[in-house]
Amino acid sequence: MTDLSSCLDYVSDLLNRAKKAGADHADAGMFESASTSATIRMGKTEHLERAESTGFGLRVMIGKKQAVVSSTDIRKDTLNQMVERAIAMAKASPEDPYIGLADKKLLADTLPELDLYDPAEPSAEWMIDTAKKAEDIALAVKGISNSGGADTQYSTNVMALATSNGFIKAYQSSSCSISACVLAGSGTDMERDYDYSSSRFVSDLTSAEEIGRNAAKYALQRLNPRKVPSCHVPVIFDKRVSKTLLSSFSSAINGALVARGTSFLKDKMNQQVFSSSISIIDDPYRIRGLGSRPFDAEGVRGTKHTLIDKGILKSWIMDIRSANQLGMQTTGNAARSLSAPPTPSSSNLYMENGTIGYDALMEDIKDGFYITDLFGMGVNIVTGDYSQGASGFWIENGKISYPVSEITIAGNLKEMLTQATPANDLEFRYGTNAPTLRIERMTIAGT
Repeated sequence: MTDLSSCLDYVSDLLNRAKKAGADHADAGMFESASTSATIRMGKTEHLERAESTGFGLRVMIGKKQAVVSSTDIRKDTLNQMVERAIAMAKASPEDPYIGLADKKLLADTLPELDLYDPAEPSAEWMIDTAKKAEDIALAVKGISNSGGADTQYSTNVMALATSNGFIKAYQSSSCSISACVLAGSGTDMERDYDYSSSRFVSDLTSAEEIGRNAAKYALQRLNPRKVPSCHVPVIFDKRVSKTLLSSFSSAINGALVARGTSFLKDKMNQQVFSSSISIIDDPYRIRGLGSRPFDAEGVRGTKHTLIDKGILKSWIMDIRSANQLGMQTTGNAARSLSAPPTPSSSNLYMENGTIGYDALMEDIKDGFYITDLFGMGVNIVTGDYSQGASGFWIENGKISYPVSEITIAGNLKEMLTQATPANDLEFRYGTNAPTLRIERMTIAGT
């Protein structure tokens, strides 16, 4: 386990140097990461890699001017050069009236125990064997003809942060994953699909056997896809893809975009933007959550926020700068890289369960489209226009009937969100999660 106290010593030293060099305010972050990954394809190890990195990020403010510098050279005798560059850059930067540090009363004075770090790092042998097991299980299924590979990954991360208004804390986290991708069929009639599991703790991962079986099942189900004519029908987003709608919503309520006036939801605060059956939460304190953090990138303590309450928009996602620009208070949602100022970002974002069962969600659909995969970048956050390539299954008389491919779905998020109905099958598998989701009417561009 990384010595967190030494990380805190580094950021404290860097911060003190910045203040002595003439910064009015400053914050310093240190990031350490170590990751191991293994890839197996057709029973052979394609790679086994280990990567480690350490870096600093320093932000200095002189009046209402700021600059950010970063370095992966952590030798203390190079820190003065880093500070000198930051001061010089800040003096030459344009003024920004909205920058600043957090009010002291918002800072995280104690850190909650979120159980984010798994000290039981798996061995290289375990990672190779686990990936091989997932692939072997999938390849043993009749009809599976090739493999796109199976992967395992484990990483640890440390974030230490010090600010000139008195915050200095650090935390450690881990993440791990298993995935498998296989192909079914032969020749020009092959179809590909996958399964994937990620968590903070190795013990929470879906088993390699189940990952392999699911990848094979999903690939086989996609064989012999049909084309469908262009039409307007109900659409259901499987749980694997329904989270993408939530991600688009998250972008639309990002305080930086709202402040710039470049979001289709910029004028919708306290208005109905979803159906009344939907509530959406952002919770940085979820135990073992993939998006959990005991404080944000500005040292602000986390808060569980209800962003949508029974369809009504209740909050933006804000850091300090965007909150200042909007005349509001930060929601503790700042994120940052080494080389850039903080920006707003969600933590554990999820849509609460609906009251309708999975089967009931489609039982009244005579003709409709069940989506299992999306591709392309066709979401315009300024206007809400939505257009994505998609594949999945056609729904006939309330049942999934046959696979379809080469389809484009289109609509506008303003209408889509108000027509959304969630099932009651929410699972926390990603940083952003949503139940299976029905949209009452979308345009299908087919043959």
